Amino acid sequence: MYIPKTKETDNSVIEFIENVENVKKREDAYRLLDIFTETTGFQAKMWGPSIIGFGTYHYKYDSGHEGDAALVGFSPRKAKISLYFATGDAKRDELLTDFGKHTAGKACVYINKVADIDVKVLEELINQSIRFLKELYPDD
Repeated sequence: MYIPKTKETDNSVIEFIENVENVKKREDAYRLLDIFTETTGFQAKMWGPSIIGFGTYHYKYDSGHEGDAALVGFSPRKAKISLYFATGDAKRDELLTDFGKHTAGKACVYINKVADIDVKVLEELINQSIRFLKELYPDD
């Protein structure tokens, strides 16, 4: 049976951020913590050792694989800051055109610093991701 590596933990979000070595990245992490908390209305939780997640949803794939994940989140990694939004949402790509300096993968959007992006678009991305996931995986 598959056991997901990234699960919600009781680890301290503040302690994790305080251990971010780069001062500017630590400051950005606190800024993102405020933005995500205010936008989602959810309390920040650690997911695995390095992802700060907000809210949760239960997914179940056609293959039978299922689990729980954060609705949205971020991680102040050494190279870049990773932002976690829903995958498969075409509106995400539309919003990213006005987002600012970033690169995007399947599940993550990567930024160097908060100053490089439009915070209003970030808030829209957060809200859109939550809407998309709640429609895709409605509560039973």
